[in-house]
Amino acid sequence: MPKNRFQALAESRNRDHKSINESGRRSDLFGKHVFNEEKMLQFLTNEAFDKVKSAIFQGTKIDRKIADQVAEGMKAWALSMGATHYTHWFQPLTGATAEKHDAFFDILPNGKAMEKFGGAQLVQQEPDASSFPSGGIRNTFEARGYTAWDPTSPAFVYKTTLCIPTIFVAYTGEALDNKAPLLRALHAVDQAATAVAQYFDKNVRKVHATLGWEQEYFLVDKALINSRLDISVTGRTLVGSFSAKGQQLDDHYFGVIPPRVLAFMSELEKECTQLGIPVKTRHNEVAPNQFELAPVFEEANLSVDHNLLLMDVMEEIADRHNFAVLFHEKPFAGINGSGKHNNWSLATDTGVNLLSPGSTPMKNLQFLTFFVNTIKAVDTYEELLRASIASASNDHRLGANEAPPPIISIFIGEQLNDVLDELEGVSKGKLSPEEKTELKLNVVGKIPEILLDNTDRNRTSPFAFTGNKFEMRGVGAKMNCAKPMTMLNTIMAKQLTDFKKEVDVLIDKKKLKKDEAVFNVLREYIKTSKRIRFEGDGYGIEWQEEARRRKLSFNKNTPEALQVITSKESVALFKEMDVMSEVELKAHQEVELGAYIFHIQIEGRILGEMVYNHIIPAAIKYQNLLLENIQGLKDVYGAAHKKVAESQLNILEQVGEHIFDIKKLTDEMADARKRANGMQLSNKKAQAYCNNVKPFFDKIREHSDALEKLIADEIWPLTKYREILFSK
Repeated sequence: MPKNRFQALAESRNRDHKSINESGRRSDLFGKHVFNEEKMLQFLTNEAFDKVKSAIFQGTKIDRKIADQVAEGMKAWALSMGATHYTHWFQPLTGATAEKHDAFFDILPNGKAMEKFGGAQLVQQEPDASSFPSGGIRNTFEARGYTAWDPTSPAFVYKTTLCIPTIFVAYTGEALDNKAPLLRALHAVDQAATAVAQYFDKNVRKVHATLGWEQEYFLVDKALINSRLDISVTGRTLVGSFSAKGQQLDDHYFGVIPPRVLAFMSELEKECTQLGIPVKTRHNEVAPNQFELAPVFEEANLSVDHNLLLMDVMEEIADRHNFAVLFHEKPFAGINGSGKHNNWSLATDTGVNLLSPGSTPMKNLQFLTFFVNTIKAVDTYEELLRASIASASNDHRLGANEAPPPIISIFIGEQLNDVLDELEGVSKGKLSPEEKTELKLNVVGKIPEILLDNTDRNRTSPFAFTGNKFEMRGVGAKMNCAKPMTMLNTIMAKQLTDFKKEVDVLIDKKKLKKDEAVFNVLREYIKTSKRIRFEGDGYGIEWQEEARRRKLSFNKNTPEALQVITSKESVALFKEMDVMSEVELKAHQEVELGAYIFHIQIEGRILGEMVYNHIIPAAIKYQNLLLENIQGLKDVYGAAHKKVAESQLNILEQVGEHIFDIKKLTDEMADARKRANGMQLSNKKAQAYCNNVKPFFDKIREHSDALEKLIADEIWPLTKYREILFSK
């Protein structure tokens, strides 16, 4: 193993970076491999084009005749792009993407061959999907699951395959993926937000959620990754002594991008541009060998698809550059982890961002309406938002010194807090002329100026308003954005639905004017959601105690966080919004718990293997070296050797103690794992892994890291932090 370590180091140091030509306009390449509107106009009949556009924007169904026309046009375009196969590209509950490729090739009855692709193949397929997690919706021997075309996300050609974005459902109709619930949530928020937006503009016919994600990741030479069993299997280091130099000098953040990395980024951006992913920003992040990529905002469903596609493409291109991409939220202890901030807003089909103020008091009242309703939604359903970002890997990041805590709160800035405090004092019922003037001129009217100067940021807030959007910062780097986006849009749909009912009651029964009714309801929301607004530092015991006083949930780990998904209130919410049934919620919860169990189980097994096969043998080898030295000194000095060999004897004793402790702890961890495996209920098993198995990891690591510091460098088998983090 030490040989592997030094071979990997030599290999990584001798790498040369590829030369990438960045010249040329990105706009000329954008969407080249996407069956977008431009390609549809070229390859579809007018009838088919109109039906597809109607399906995208009005949600109408596409009949078989039109599906055949679309399939024929899509096939012709794909063949012109060099495609030989097609696939339904979907998002099973594994958190990754899945695909099964079929050739366009087919044999005719006369024995001749042709390229074939019809409406039936476009609209629906039946993959052999029995091994995908279903959370008990079906038995593993029942393989029938259906993928169904999602026309709102355009097909694309990747390498030689036409990829068709689809949903994935069971034979009985329940969602077996992350896309179907997201589409339902987006439909729900569209209906609810459109109804409220029409208070201010009768021309609004549709509201769509927008999403802009910020993808953080580590980029490490693949030889170094392959030299570490823990990183190559689990995505993170289970042991490893901190490097003397980490991120404390902040010299990597926004620094010059290393040539090898820049070559990778350039090729990645070119590929992304052709696939229609509107990547725009790239830079070094805080931790060594950590970077970030961010796109332009898009409609949420498309943005989710693009993020998943991006991660697939990143891994492939990284491999071509002899890199490995680490999406794990905390691959290295002691330095920053990686998140995927989800920047969310709502936009109308008339081109208005509903979370951006306008030039008139009425437009600003519209902004306040959606702004306050978002705060109210998060306050009411903060536990569900926490559940949507829960995972075994993200548990390591949440609450660390660079990431939001697992307590959901909202940061809006001092100036907007002042605005809400003033609105809280609005009179109940009808407003006086003076109050209307005060609100329009000095409160609502000045919001654009307030936001212009509101440059404060609170990087520890899990949910922050950043000028014209809310930023959900707890999302983990390797997560599918569909999960938090489904949750956020569902609770927003419910909140806006309730808001409209309350406003309509005041208008119809209390005879209040529309703006008076809106102000009255907003005033109550501001009062009842005050607890969720927090402007301070999100770390430390002080905030935890304050959060408890405010009765905010503090679900520190994934098993705790996931419990709320199947609560009576959650089931009622998702049923009312027609997003997920109780069966689907229970299935999703079961899958998430299962994933948590397997992640901790795998890490425990890998850690045990490293202890027995790498760490203890290296420690014994070093013991033998010390013993040989001590024996030599004894041969020369006789009884006086103890004084001469005092340091060696001390180190020998320390190594022996660590060997004893690390073996004992590893054996106890294995026993705890066996006991956990004997439990039948997933929630009990997950809690056992969390509370009884996982705590051994840090204890074992403590002894391993101590041995790393004691044992001679040429004997230590595992590539060290300083070698991994500072290789370019």
